[in-house]
Amino acid sequence: MIIVMQFGAPTEAVDAVCRVIRSRGIDPLVMPGEDRLAIGIPASLSIEDREFLESVVGSMPEVSKVTQTSSPYKLASIEFHRDRTVVEAGPNKIQIGDGGFTVMAGPCSVESYEQFKSAAAIVKGSGAQVLRGGAFKPRTSPYSFQGLQLEGLKIIKQVGEETGLATISEVMSADMVDTVGQHVDILQIGARSMQNFPLLIEAGKSQLPVFLKRGPSATIDEFLLAAEYVLSQGNPRVILCERGVMPLDKTYTRNTLDLSAVPVLKAHTHLPVIVDPSHGTGVARYVAPMALAALVCGADGVMVEMHPDPMSALSDGSQALTPDKYSELTNRLAGLSRYMSETQA
Repeated sequence: MIIVMQFGAPTEAVDAVCRVIRSRGIDPLVMPGEDRLAIGIPASLSIEDREFLESVVGSMPEVSKVTQTSSPYKLASIEFHRDRTVVEAGPNKIQIGDGGFTVMAGPCSVESYEQFKSAAAIVKGSGAQVLRGGAFKPRTSPYSFQGLQLEGLKIIKQVGEETGLATISEVMSADMVDTVGQHVDILQIGARSMQNFPLLIEAGKSQLPVFLKRGPSATIDEFLLAAEYVLSQGNPRVILCERGVMPLDKTYTRNTLDLSAVPVLKAHTHLPVIVDPSHGTGVARYVAPMALAALVCGADGVMVEMHPDPMSALSDGSQALTPDKYSELTNRLAGLSRYMSETQA
């Protein structure tokens, strides 16, 4: 249930509505908007509570309307936040979700200063806005390369400052949010951590932009409820990432990239949506066509893995583009974007 207040409703009127809601043992969720305020109420209301609130609250001063909703998420829903969210990040205050197409690129793992600086030069030269790189790498095997960790974070920060690019890297636990946040511009919550609720809460409290990846078995509702954890901490700077779901057949691709999720998410949430075709396929030669498809289906951008020398990569080299293939992809994305803008004008 959502209670929409009238334009310019005073604080006293909002407080009065909240007191009535609390009198039923229910915690209201106050959601300020650009022109008017709304108050959200959990979906799991009893029939008695629902009827009481509709009749009593609906007749209170400064209340515009009381509406029912079946959506389990409130802050993430487009029903209650009609304007598209634009997330600002980095020293150049790039805009993600403003109608443009954001490219995030870089190696899976930061392996050395020289490797990451080389990758950053290629990324910046192609016109990408965000430099990605993993300092902490959650791997299936404990014997695989786990990342340079704090040293990797320092390299990311240094290279980001030298190039002026916004930076993004994964944070794996709630107690590391502050440390990672001191070194990067955007916190990435990996697919394995999508339902790590203490991590989501701490990331929300940080007030930094949060890049949330969909879990490989997560439904759309579960994905948006994970985003709700971040939003509920007063942090509106959430970016969603579709990165593929569990495949029926792992013979050809690592995951099944669910591009249908992009228009579905666009219909149900105001948050920007990025697609990761590198993890979505796990095969370098499939990255470009899926990245182009992501642009066509309405994504706000892509995150692509690119390594100066994929054959020597310490992690996920099989899905990383070479510099030449990456440059070719960005040129094709720019051309396709121009064509779409011209035909839609």
